[in-house]
Amino acid sequence: MVVSWFAGLFYLPRIFVNLAMEKNDAAYDRLLIMAGKLYRFVTPIMWLTLISGIWIWLAYFPLSMNWMWAKLALVAGLVGYHHVCKRRLRDFETRQNSKSHVWFRWFNEIPVIVLLVVVLLVVLKPF
Repeated sequence: MVVSWFAGLFYLPRIFVNLAMEKNDAAYDRLLIMAGKLYRFVTPIMWLTLISGIWIWLAYFPLSMNWMWAKLALVAGLVGYHHVCKRRLRDFETRQNSKSHVWFRWFNEIPVIVLLVVVLLVVLKPF
């Protein structure tokens, strides 16, 4: 589930990059349909990831593990990122987007960085 959620978090902003550059109405509408379907697909996966992650955490890890709290803070940030993607999608749907394709290229890197930090936290357990 985590892999599927991240795939959506990686690909949806990439569609936003293309939407921000698109001038052809037919292509714009097609990209918009793709983005909407992808968002609707990964949202339940996000919830399943969160539910199963909390279950595993409570079943197998003590609450005193500081690296886990740092990881949970990053996961909470990803949930926020997911909801920001929804707002950006709504902007495209209403044709109110004010962000450039360059902005979306940088926005697209956020989940990559978070994933890298989460993996390092899990492997190194630094705290």
